[in-house]
Amino acid sequence: MKVRNKRKLRNGVDIPLLGLGVFQAADGDETIKAVRWAIESGYNHIDTARVYKNEKSVGQGIRDSAVPRHKIFITTKLWNDDMRAGRELEAMDDSLRDLGLDYVDLYLMHWPVEGYVESWRAMEKILASGKARAIGVSNFQQHHLTTLMAETSVVPAVNQCECHPFLSQVPLRKFCSKKGIAFVAWSPLGGKGAPVLDNQVIRAIAEKHGKSPAQVTLRWELQRGMITIPK
Repeated sequence: MKVRNKRKLRNGVDIPLLGLGVFQAADGDETIKAVRWAIESGYNHIDTARVYKNEKSVGQGIRDSAVPRHKIFITTKLWNDDMRAGRELEAMDDSLRDLGLDYVDLYLMHWPVEGYVESWRAMEKILASGKARAIGVSNFQQHHLTTLMAETSVVPAVNQCECHPFLSQVPLRKFCSKKGIAFVAWSPLGGKGAPVLDNQVIRAIAEKHGKSPAQVTLRWELQRGMITIPK
């Protein structure tokens, strides 16, 4: 089965299906090199967040790669504390400053903390300003999405949640698909210490096809239409 390398979000923005996640990547030379090398190796989608505290390094890695900005898809996220403080607009400007960018391709609400409906209205303003080409959410369950869509005007372009063969998220993925919300898998390999890559079935499939367990797992996600962010 052939897997496309991009999909079109509900507002027409193309998002690469495979991206590099930089959660727990420390700000500094290691992250700068990782981002640069990833881009030079063919990655064109980098996923960071304000709370990761590495946006400066991600931005430097992008510039060091010498790949034109418009060819790289950049995601960052609004953190909980900024939502609680009503700093959504300022937080976006902080992220752009540290990334050294005029805009991001996707801006996500990191968690559905109290007041997320009001925060989403601020994100709608960010979308209208052009500082983000698309906006979405992360770690939202069906009831959060239902409330958000009932009380605001812009349907989230994506919902990013933990997903892998041991946490398939089938009901949530079906709901998102029905509503035209793209599903993004974080921790697609199960995370540190997870049994996904050591699973006997996955290892047997990998051996049969001459692939690694990680390749088999990512293929499982991509063939189900998920956007996938391995670290």
